[in-house]
Amino acid sequence: MSIKLGADEMRYIALFEGLTMAKVYDCIIHENEAKLTFVVKAGDIGLAIGKGGNKIQKAKRVIGKSVEIVEHSADPVEFVKNALAPAKVRRVNIVEREGRKIAFIDVEEQDRGIAVGREGKRIRCAKKLVLRHHGIQDISLV
Repeated sequence: MSIKLGADEMRYIALFEGLTMAKVYDCIIHENEAKLTFVVKAGDIGLAIGKGGNKIQKAKRVIGKSVEIVEHSADPVEFVKNALAPAKVRRVNIVEREGRKIAFIDVEEQDRGIAVGREGKRIRCAKKLVLRHHGIQDISLV
């Protein structure tokens, strides 16, 4: 699945990669919000965060926006879990209905609010990421 990035996304990716040395696959600029979400190569999340969170804190200061990091995975189930972190996802079931892929997510009861996020922001971002990287059109909490 190919991802189309605009000039702003490419600029933020180059800046983030330069600051953290982590390989970035994707960047989402959240509308009406001073926040970016970066998808980093599997295994590079520690590199992106840095010792004691020093690299991500520096990136936040330099970029001037809040930064969220999601670890990439070629496995769609694992990628869905990563996109909803730090919520504890018990099970992901991806089904195809009427030509659409839908991920049904079973989340720990106390983590439902974390998975959805304030005003649904986390789950909307996760939906956008799984569509861009694995062609999954929707996420539904069960």
